[in-house]
Amino acid sequence: MNILSINHLSDLLQTISPAPRLLILLAIGEGDACVCHLQAAFNWRQAYLSQHLMALRKAGILITRREGRNIHYQLKDPELILLIRQAARIHGLSLPELAPSSNCHCPNCQKKDYIS
Repeated sequence: MNILSINHLSDLLQTISPAPRLLILLAIGEGDACVCHLQAAFNWRQAYLSQHLMALRKAGILITRREGRNIHYQLKDPELILLIRQAARIHGLSLPELAPSSNCHCPNCQKKDYIS
């Protein structure tokens, strides 16, 4: 057994375990989302959202790309969503479908057909 691997896994699970971070990861899903989209989806203050995004980015869970004035976040490894879904399934939980609010006017939301 490699204790470094166990420690790394423990760090990953601790980083993603706060409910706001799980919601962010679910909202990003296997695609990407800009900060504007996430703010509209959750109605959170930008500073609050940024703190969680920064923690996920520092842990190497999220990667970013700039598109004009917007920063888009995506999972470095989309299989993390499978882990979250499996954990929910094990506990008999259904996860929310996270679509942006209809008031999100970012370019990312404008080019996709979301169902609210």
